[in-house]
Amino acid sequence: MKIEGQGKLLRIYIGTQDRLNGRPLYELIVQKAYDMNLAGTTVIRGIEGFGAASRTIHKAAILRLSEHLPLLIEIVDVEDRITAAVEAFETLIESSGKGALMTMENVEIIRYKTGKKNAEE
Repeated sequence: MKIEGQGKLLRIYIGTQDRLNGRPLYELIVQKAYDMNLAGTTVIRGIEGFGAASRTIHKAAILRLSEHLPLLIEIVDVEDRITAAVEAFETLIESSGKGALMTMENVEIIRYKTGKKNAEE
């Protein structure tokens, strides 16, 4: 698959301890993005922050490995595919009962091409 030109960047801000049915919420969101064949998804763990789920500042400490830290999930694809995926992500977040923040912005996709030699152009 090859994508170039105008696209959308969806950002979802949640916490490391947010879960749904015993599984980390971020894993479920990444799996849903994969199942929907979106172009790409990355999960970034923050070292400090607060948000919709908690008005307490959470930060990493050297001696504590199990922290409630902020997570940022970034998903990029063309507008219609991102827009269609937002509803699915909303359903997961609502089902978890946790707070979240989602933002979307325009991006210029310079290069997205699978590395497979026989991939469709």
